[in-house]
Amino acid sequence: MAKYAGWILVLLCLVAALAGCEQDRKTQAAPTPLPDLVAPLVRQADGSEVMQLPAHLPGLTMTTVEEVSLPGMLETSGKISLDDRHVAKIVSRVAGRVEAVSVLQWDNVRKGQPVLTLYSPDYMTGEAEYLQALATSKLNLGPGSADQQSLAASLVAAARRKLELLGLDADEIAALRAPSASTVLRAPIGGTVIDRQVIKGAQVNPGDVLFTVAVLDPIWITADIYEDDLARVHPGQALEAETPAFAGRTFQGVISRISPGFDPNTHTAQVRCQVRNPGLMLKPDMLARVRIFTAPGKALVVPQDALIFEVDAYYAFVEVAPGRVTRRKVTIASWNSEGPTRVLSGLSAGERVVKDESIQVNALWHQAHGESS
Repeated sequence: MAKYAGWILVLLCLVAALAGCEQDRKTQAAPTPLPDLVAPLVRQADGSEVMQLPAHLPGLTMTTVEEVSLPGMLETSGKISLDDRHVAKIVSRVAGRVEAVSVLQWDNVRKGQPVLTLYSPDYMTGEAEYLQALATSKLNLGPGSADQQSLAASLVAAARRKLELLGLDADEIAALRAPSASTVLRAPIGGTVIDRQVIKGAQVNPGDVLFTVAVLDPIWITADIYEDDLARVHPGQALEAETPAFAGRTFQGVISRISPGFDPNTHTAQVRCQVRNPGLMLKPDMLARVRIFTAPGKALVVPQDALIFEVDAYYAFVEVAPGRVTRRKVTIASWNSEGPTRVLSGLSAGERVVKDESIQVNALWHQAHGESS
């Protein structure tokens, strides 16, 4: 038994140390007011309640919400995406079988380049009907009734329209000499094959997407712009972008369009930026840092120490009278670990807010309302 006594003592010490660490973590996360501090609520003339700060709260300082000048460059984050005006899908219009595949995923293709050969009886039927209608119309070119000629012309037009719906272009229709059950599908645009859904021998149905071709230069970056910065941006504005994958390499572009919609939760609107993509280095879904060259502006800022984060929102304690404060919800721009925090809503220039000991004041606020901090 004595053999294990030492180990038992070590385990007890470790448990006690872990319990002490946990207690320290709880104390840091949710400090409680000092027992001798009292911060009563005071009802205002308008019916609202504010908190009377203790006469002596160690370390308490106040700061003023300031309006500062913003530089002539607006920074934001964004995500790279395809320019959907230059994306095309090759879709099967018939039920059939893939006889041959001419390109692979990520290949670069030219407009009109063959990408796949598809077998389907629908092609043979459509081509036979067209050739028959064409032959009949030629027989009616001689003396005959106008009604017969008109009917023959209508049959040719209908058969030709059927071939067009099957995907044959004017040159292919003009080159028809005999019906065939196989046809070649071609790239509708020049670009890169970014998606391939078929292999040789695969069965396809009408509406199946076989390939997706996209132009990767230029490419889009979709970025978020805060509400009070919207007046500083407009289509055609120059910008540059960087990505973590190519640190130090900048990509040039312009603002292409600004979303008509607005997100009330984040106080942002989206802008789409057209960016040059030399070497096709930028890939869809990459993250990017965007710098937009713009006119200087104004912004409200407060020290980070003045803000309290609870649940899913930030709060600040605003002085409404000497020694009296109220807690107010504040919306901020994206969090920056250095320097002051930019305020989007909730505070006004010139207002005084609690800076140091804001956590202690928050605990007093909950205590005054009979809540757990």
